[in-house]
Amino acid sequence: MPPNPTNSPNGATLADVPPEILGQLRSIVGESHFLTDADLRATYETDWTRRYHGESLAVVRPGSTAEVARVVAACEAANVALVPQGGNTGLVGGSVPRGGELVLSLARLDSLSDFDVTSGEITVGAGATLAALQQHIRPEGWSFGVDLASRDSATIGGMVGTNAGGIRVIRYGSMRRQILGFEAVLASGAVLRRLPGLVKDNTGYDLGQLLAGSEGTLAVITAVRLKLVPQLQQRTVALLGVPDLRSALGVVAAVRGAMPSLEAAEAFFPEGVDLVCAHAGVPLPFSKHPGCYVLVETAARRDESAELSAVLAGIEAVEDSAIATDAAGRDRLWAYRERHTEAISAEGIPHKLDVTLPLSNLPEFEGRVRAVIRAVRPDARPILFGHAGDGNLHVNILGLEPDDEVADDAVLRLVAELSGSISAEHGIGIAKRPWIELTRSKADIAAMRAIKKALDPSGILNPGVILPPE
Repeated sequence: MPPNPTNSPNGATLADVPPEILGQLRSIVGESHFLTDADLRATYETDWTRRYHGESLAVVRPGSTAEVARVVAACEAANVALVPQGGNTGLVGGSVPRGGELVLSLARLDSLSDFDVTSGEITVGAGATLAALQQHIRPEGWSFGVDLASRDSATIGGMVGTNAGGIRVIRYGSMRRQILGFEAVLASGAVLRRLPGLVKDNTGYDLGQLLAGSEGTLAVITAVRLKLVPQLQQRTVALLGVPDLRSALGVVAAVRGAMPSLEAAEAFFPEGVDLVCAHAGVPLPFSKHPGCYVLVETAARRDESAELSAVLAGIEAVEDSAIATDAAGRDRLWAYRERHTEAISAEGIPHKLDVTLPLSNLPEFEGRVRAVIRAVRPDARPILFGHAGDGNLHVNILGLEPDDEVADDAVLRLVAELSGSISAEHGIGIAKRPWIELTRSKADIAAMRAIKKALDPSGILNPGVILPPE
């Protein structure tokens, strides 16, 4: 797989960088956390999809915000570009090197501190995984509003950097809505610190909201103050078969209107379920495939399974159903949705296009996108799934070469035609950078470029990500 071009003047090799800079970086983080051996660097240089890869100058693993600040300041002084990296679960090539950048791994910044069990707030290091956070707060009766299938490896810093959404956006919103405060290192090495953070604080610009979704291009996030949500033990999951996506959206609207406890609403299709069943060795959920599957989950302090059953019984479009309230049963039903990603990846290197549409246009998009893909790449295998409550579909395409972007172009142009966004929750990275002008005006891009230049005048932070080259 060829490395991806970076359009960055800062890419370098070990031979290009003055030895004293390398020695300085090594002394900051320690010999064991300054990785130059190719085998040790390898896992940091290829992203989760295996589609994006590049060689790094080296990998540095600082253990504190102070060390991050010293590393970044040294890089800025030497004009060495760096790529901030969390769990490396990104899907758009934004967390791996493209051409000789330094990889700044934040995995060691995994602290969970200052947990206020009364107000439901906690300060979390950028390298802490979502699963670690969930396990830490659960015994005190708290949960976190964002959940992802990749919870065991996705880090909080990476989730903030991409403004991750996941399966609970319909109730709690994306990562931006969870942030109360933050700590971050600017390109100069200066530290911005707004911790612990306050629910109400109107003192000047909300820089934390700006950094969310910036993909490491404006500053290196080292910690965030997060608000938590009450843990709701009484959960009901329903997996339903309906004729099509339009019917699925009708089901979600009916449940949402009747039950404020709706927490997740997912849609997927027969081609994905077939892959999951083959990969996981599980039976089909129903005796035959419906046109579309929809999964809903409610969460409350009391059992609401009877209410959910009553709502669903009144929806004519529901052809088949399975409902579970016990943990094992819920996990069994969720597996048909959550195991899509691993089943798809087991088939090959997918092109993953995370897009969002107005709900009113989502059925038309779903109805057209497979034909649009096959019109340009007849042998491609499109597999769709996503979040039915917020208009976010994940378009996965198997059977393409990693650098073949013809089908990507066709899909993203269809998204723009239907007033959507080319990125819903995984960022732009380098994968979607050529298409950002489809849904962002020249004025938008100029404003973003001005912010980037103000905060990172030398352009060392994740160069080539988000913004097209000038």
